[in-house]
Amino acid sequence: MKVNGKVTRAIWLKSDDNCVVQVIDQRQLPHAFVVLDLTSVDEVCGALKDMTVRGAGLIGATAGFGMYLAALEAPDAGFDAYVDQAALRLQATRPTAVNLAWAVQRLRAAIATGDSPAQMRQMARQAALALADEDAAHCRRIGEHGKALIADLAQRKQGQRINILTHCNAGWLAFVDHGSATAPIYAAFDAGIDLHVWVDETRPRNQGASLTAWELGQHGVPHTLVADNTGGHLMQHGLVDLVITGADRVTRNGDVANKIGTYLKALAAHDNQVPMVVALPSSTFDFTMCDGVANIPIEERDADEVRLMTGKTRLGLIETVQICPDATVARNWGFDVTPARLISKLICERGICDANEAAILSLFPEEG
Repeated sequence: MKVNGKVTRAIWLKSDDNCVVQVIDQRQLPHAFVVLDLTSVDEVCGALKDMTVRGAGLIGATAGFGMYLAALEAPDAGFDAYVDQAALRLQATRPTAVNLAWAVQRLRAAIATGDSPAQMRQMARQAALALADEDAAHCRRIGEHGKALIADLAQRKQGQRINILTHCNAGWLAFVDHGSATAPIYAAFDAGIDLHVWVDETRPRNQGASLTAWELGQHGVPHTLVADNTGGHLMQHGLVDLVITGADRVTRNGDVANKIGTYLKALAAHDNQVPMVVALPSSTFDFTMCDGVANIPIEERDADEVRLMTGKTRLGLIETVQICPDATVARNWGFDVTPARLISKLICERGICDANEAAILSLFPEEG
């Protein structure tokens, strides 16, 4: 996608130093665009934990480059043990997004094909770059599949504006490029379909307000920021034609783990007969799980994310303030699970299907 007119990805190798991974510091958006250098496994783990980078696809791609840096760091003597330990550390940073473990395991397998430490380092580089390119390509195809859904809605509305509600950020900032939930929006907008996006703030970290609104604005997509609890009201009054979100893990039967609050959006959509669509690359499927509510691990994050809020003051200063009484205790679950029965369609790079095991396996017969 583009930042200030320049084609940009969410992660890349520094052009003049292949030992440096560069990422956009998403904690600084939308008020500042800052690129950070990651030069070690420690720094990659830190970037994952503190949400310098976040989003299912980007978590996976970052972990892939983290494994590459681990291979560079590993001594020739004890190479395998060092890389195995780095893999465990990376996997422990974010438990809910299945892309993380998937990427680490993929890189570990690629590294193992080398015959020497030098060759293993080269294999790690190639595999990390290939994983990032694949993520971008898959999201582009998600966009093409999803564009057809939006075009169908536009045809049924006889060309009237299509209103889409999002939750959290599943845009190109959450992947390597294009995004999952936003990919159909960008593809439809670029095809000339008249659309508008309701962007909810997505407390407590406000990824909708700070990230989705920023990237939609960079692309010129019409959008309006609303409070988290506005979605149901908009649906009741016919102001939402489609809800589309991303996912951090989807079970083989179609249960969806996504940012906390997604379940409530799905309930409101179901009650108002609004299609609830989830977009994800195949790396986000977890074919080992059949019951998302019972089995998907839900990350609980620092309570200060709920108690504090950061923003720009009238003087242009970036400051953090406390929004609750000093003694108030907070809890901060990062994700919830939406049962498959509330999901209208799943979109992945292989196509569109219903949210049930048979339909999913029709796209992924190798997992049957």
